[in-house]
Amino acid sequence: MGRLPRAVVAAWLAWLAGTSQAADPAEIVRGKLLFTTLQPACATCHTLRAAGTEGQIGPVLDELKPDVERVLRALRNGIGVMPSYAEKLSPQDMQAVARFVAHATGAAPY
Repeated sequence: MGRLPRAVVAAWLAWLAGTSQAADPAEIVRGKLLFTTLQPACATCHTLRAAGTEGQIGPVLDELKPDVERVLRALRNGIGVMPSYAEKLSPQDMQAVARFVAHATGAAPY
C-alpha cells in the first residue's frame, strides 16, 4: 500500500486538531447562562440569536462571527465601551462564554 498524499494527511490532521477544540455540551450551556446573566450581561449590549438577545450597543455577534480567541481578548481586555471581565470571570468561565459565542455563530474553531 502506498503513502497518502500530503494534502490528505494535512486535511486529516487539521480535522483531528479541530475536533479536540470542540466544546462539550455542558460548557456551551454554561457559556450561554453566563452570557445572559453576567453583570453587566453580554446580552444587554449584544444581539445573538442563540441567546435570544437583541442588544443595541455592541456589535451583532451573529454577523461578526468572532472566534474563541477574539471573544477571549474582548473579555480579558474590554473593547470600546465594553468593560473587561478579567476580575469577574474565571479563565474557565471566560472560555465557556467564548466557546458558546463561537459555537452559536458558526465561527471556527470553536
